[in-house]
Parts: sequence; structure tokens; C-alpha cells
Amino acid sequence: MFSNYGKLCTEFYDFTKPVGMSIDGDIEYYLDRLKHVHGRILEAGVGSGRFLIPLLEKGFVVDGLDYSADMLKSCKERCENRGFHPELYEGLLEDFHLPYKYEAIIMPTGTFGLLETRGAALNALTCFKNHLQPGGRIIIDLGLPNDFKVGDISNSVISFPNGEGITLEGRSIELDWVQQRTVTHLRYEKWKDGKLIDTELQRLVLSWYGIEEFKLILSDIGFTNVSVSSGYTYEKNPTSANEIITFEGEVD
Repeated sequence: MFSNYGKLCTEFYDFTKPVGMSIDGDIEYYLDRLKHVHGRILEAGVGSGRFLIPLLEKGFVVDGLDYSADMLKSCKERCENRGFHPELYEGLLEDFHLPYKYEAIIMPTGTFGLLETRGAALNALTCFKNHLQPGGRIIIDLGLPNDFKVGDISNSVISFPNGEGITLEGRSIELDWVQQRTVTHLRYEKWKDGKLIDTELQRLVLSWYGIEEFKLILSDIGFTNVSVSSGYTYEKNPTSANEIITFEGEVD
């Protein structure tokens, strides 16, 4: 019934979040935190390249991993249009085996929350650890559902130069305090000349973690020197529920 980041979702995302668009300063922050990295970087949950391409443009060697074939297709096209040919892999974040060890693995802007279960999250972090070279580190952003309200409905519209357009309706379905997750149903509709030509339904599940909880998870898996930052200011203590929280951890 539901799709996972399909064609319409990708088109909508590409239009509303173009390559190089910094969300609350995430690109600038990561460029600063990665400035001493000279080896390979993996962006897990790379999507269609909004974040990846600016790193390539700065001279970093960055691979991408995602489970959406449509997102990866768009990412490849956008990279090739700019003369880049990064290694892009289709696979699950919680179960992947790549041929490289990385100096850094990154997941900006809350992408980690798309892992629906604690089991999947633990498996993903273990995969990350196994794919890091000694002294390598993870940088992961997490958010909190501070403004989520069950029953809320949102609507957005985008128009393309060819006369087509996409409408997006989001319905906030569930806030589960026990499982620490929210559920939103997204309905993408593509229109041309007043006629509906395509539809896509997506069930978006976002998980969240307490700050101390996630620090303990990272430590239990074997990450060391775990640090916490907020609002894209390094080692700034979180003071508000609407701030993005960034965790870093290293492997020995």
C-alpha cells in the first residue's frame, strides 16, 4: 500500500531541497567538523545528493548509501551533471557490507530517525562501527518531536515549468511515547492540466532518543569520546527541544 521514497517523493524533495541547500546550517557545520578528514567519508541515507555534492565540491572523497532506488538515481544524475562520479550503493542502513573502511560516517539532519525500530538502529550503528578505520568517527544528527500533534494536516504545492505540479498532504497519525516514534501519512499527487496523473502514498515513521539514552547506546556498541552538540554549535549543551542534537563518537 505504501511506498518508500518513490518517484514522486524524490521529485518533491529535489524541488524543495535543491543541491547545496543548507538546513539550519548543517552543511557549514559538517564541513567544519570534517576539515581534518583526508580519507573516505560515507554519507548513510544520502538521498538525492543535497548534502553529498557540496562535500564533493570541497574535494572530499564521499560515498553514498541509501535504500531508495529513486533517490539514488536522482543523486547519480545530479552528480554526473556536475562532473562527479562517487560510489553510490543501494542497501539497508542496518545491514550493509561495503568494500571500504571510512574515516568518517555521517548522517545529517535527523536521517537516523528514519530507522523505525531500536533493533534496526543498533544494527546500523554496529555496521557503521565495522566500516570505520581505527580512529574513525561517526557524526549523527537527531531531533525531538517537539511540535508533532496528532490530527494535524499540512498541505504543500509545487509547480514545474512544464505545467505539471505535485501536491503533498501530510497527516499526523500517531505519537507513541512508549516506542518513542511518530507516524505520518504522506500523499503525493501529480497533476497536469487539471488532471491527476500519478499518486504515491508514504508512511513516514520517525524515531527519537533521549540524549543520555543515545550516548549510552553509542558507548555500549563501543564508540569512545562521545560528544554532544546542539544547534550546529560544537559541544554547545542542548537548551531547547527544537534544536538538532549532533552526536559524535570514535572507534579505537
